[in-house]
Amino acid sequence: MVLHTLSAAPSGAAFNDCLKVLQAGDTLVLFGDGVYAALEGTAACDKLRATQAELFVLESDARLAGIAKTAANISWLDMDGLVALTERFPRQLAWY
Repeated sequence: MVLHTLSAAPSGAAFNDCLKVLQAGDTLVLFGDGVYAALEGTAACDKLRATQAELFVLESDARLAGIAKTAANISWLDMDGLVALTERFPRQLAWY
């Protein structure tokens, strides 16, 4: 089980590289330009769902990007929640 953090846009190489290793049991937090992958009906969102990983979007970054609603299976996360995830996962990978 790995905690992944993704700040790259869905059109970037880091997004696709992350998808290659992301698997069920892992957790992914989207922030920065990565929040756009949380939009319902996008190919990026469909690809994330297919990984069966637990998916989160950093609320503050999503709101700054003008995103008011994300796909149903992507949970909103505040900074306290992000800290809790980093404490839960001994292995972490950052994608940017």
